[in-house]
Amino acid sequence: MPRLSPARTLLLCLAGMTAMAHATAAEPDTSVTTLLGITPSEESLDYVRTKQQFQLHTLLTEQRHPETMDLSRRIGADTVAGLQALFAVDRDVARTMNAVADDPARLQALQRASESMQRALRDGHRLYFYGTGSTGRLAETLESGLWRPFWQRAAQQPSWAKIEQALPGIADRVRGEITGGDRALISSLEGFEDLQLIGRLQLQDHGIGPGDVVFAVTEGGETSAVIGTALRGAEVNGNDPSRTWFVYNNPDDVLLPFERSRRVIGDDGITKVNLATGPQSITGSTRMQATTTSLYALGVVMEHAIHALLAPLLDADEMRALGFTETPDLAARLRHFALLQTVVASTAPSLSAWTDLEAGAYADGKHATYLAQRALMPVFVDVTERAPTFRLAPLDRNDASERRSWIQVWTPTRDPSEAWRALLHRPFHGLDPALYEAPFSNEIDDPYLRRSALRSLALAGEEQQHLYDLAYSEDNMRRAGPAAGDVGTLILLGEESPDALGLEWLRAFNAAEAATVVVRVSRTSLPDSTAQAVEVASPGTRVLQLTLPEEDPLELNQVIALKMLLNAHSTGIMAKLGRVVGNTMTAVQPGNLKLIGRATYLLQSHVNAVLGSEAWARAHGEHAPLSYAEANAVLFDVIEQRRARPALAASPEVELCIVRILESLRTGRAIGWDDALALLGERTLDDYLAAFD
Repeated sequence: MPRLSPARTLLLCLAGMTAMAHATAAEPDTSVTTLLGITPSEESLDYVRTKQQFQLHTLLTEQRHPETMDLSRRIGADTVAGLQALFAVDRDVARTMNAVADDPARLQALQRASESMQRALRDGHRLYFYGTGSTGRLAETLESGLWRPFWQRAAQQPSWAKIEQALPGIADRVRGEITGGDRALISSLEGFEDLQLIGRLQLQDHGIGPGDVVFAVTEGGETSAVIGTALRGAEVNGNDPSRTWFVYNNPDDVLLPFERSRRVIGDDGITKVNLATGPQSITGSTRMQATTTSLYALGVVMEHAIHALLAPLLDADEMRALGFTETPDLAARLRHFALLQTVVASTAPSLSAWTDLEAGAYADGKHATYLAQRALMPVFVDVTERAPTFRLAPLDRNDASERRSWIQVWTPTRDPSEAWRALLHRPFHGLDPALYEAPFSNEIDDPYLRRSALRSLALAGEEQQHLYDLAYSEDNMRRAGPAAGDVGTLILLGEESPDALGLEWLRAFNAAEAATVVVRVSRTSLPDSTAQAVEVASPGTRVLQLTLPEEDPLELNQVIALKMLLNAHSTGIMAKLGRVVGNTMTAVQPGNLKLIGRATYLLQSHVNAVLGSEAWARAHGEHAPLSYAEANAVLFDVIEQRRARPALAASPEVELCIVRILESLRTGRAIGWDDALALLGERTLDDYLAAFD
């Protein structure tokens, strides 16, 4: 398929600028809404007039990246080229890391963050990382993917007795929390992220108090729940800025118009760490470069703090046994990301075979299963983040009557409870209604947010862990075992090799005529004996290896490399399957106030790109741009229609809106939602829009 023309690319950029210019219109133009017979609903009017704080299309992270503007068509024609484009955007992360390393103020801030960690841990206090959605999974990765595994490895060393004596209970001194508790790792709990209240309550839930250090992480810099955490953290620590940190990925000047962002940026009791990176490879998908940036920077700081804590206790050999061969240099460590990015990007040709394989399985109605142990957290994060980004069904519950999820994640244990322990390295934590229900009922003024929060609270308790089985168990094999044409991928991290259950799992997939893949990210190549065992278990297994031989005590490099690899792989799959148009997530589900704003902006931008094109002007004459209020009115109409007519759920709201608006304007008469659905049943939105190039 053809790539977007330069003119089309320019129009899409200009359409975004037009969208911004029209975003504050309080009333819709009558042209499109009148043609479609749509009267703006009270919800839409209220959203445009009073919810400007959730209309976030001006943020840098919400803009379109020029490197991937034509991703959907490029990867459709050449998978390697598409993956290379995705990896190229990670160079923005390297630029940010270099910029921080070269900026004395920001570098000193990270140095102070390390010192703050050290002081708190020496004094018996705790570190608390908090985020929402992608940054919530980042927070849990810092705890369960980096911190706890490091201390478990340390506990196997002869030096552990000295460590435990000097730093008793050190392994339990870090907590990473996602808005909504551990259940939100699986899928978002709507209504929570729009509340500063829940951020305060979850901090209280974990008993965070004076002396503890709080890191509130939000890629946008505007997430209400995270801001609530930061403000409460400053409050409990007497406004000591060394105890509360706010980490974000947008420039201050684009955040200051938002009252909640302005409040935290202007708070002297909070230290701000600005890691602005730029547009994401998929517009607004901050699971990509934004979280890579924050995870790497905070991981580097954590690694630095651990070294400083242990160096006075251990000799050089004992430090070397833990992976520390030299004193960490924060600036050098940040600059090292550029090399890491280059090495990961070099995998595009070999990665493409796996991407094509998994995309082909989904296209044929088949499924994928991932098996991981040490890599379980980064694998689980990537898989679960695919659902909201590309509008996929979340992981199936144990009691599901049918399989809806395209993918599942298992770990090599038979016990579902042990599987959760393998993921979290601690007990599952849910939200207790005894702490949350009364504040939600009494302190949330907005009725929409109050209803959403109370509904989600019912899905966030401790019992939720028993509804999801992540084990390689008999029940899972019976419910969702491999079938011919499926894909099974075993992912190894560090010096890990598949254990007996892992090899049995490969044999089971091979016996079912499912394709098998082994991916290993490590400091060394897969041993010959292990490669032979894999080949015996499942002949013809594809093996993808990524070797990163440098010092890596927390396995931070390996976790980040695997994250970037998986992000490109899963995004590439979805772009090949039509879940992305250009580099926009037109399948976005407008399930909260922020996502309603994103959906409005996306449909407005795509419509205006067509209306502003020479091809449209020649064929149909000039037409005024679609205003933000018009776009929002049409969006709310389809949301309401979908509630009453489930058949419309076959296509995403944004795509239905784009086609209905453009086709009505093209023909000069209103077409209905059913007509738009029928057109999308005949061809993808990408192909439909290509006709206007």
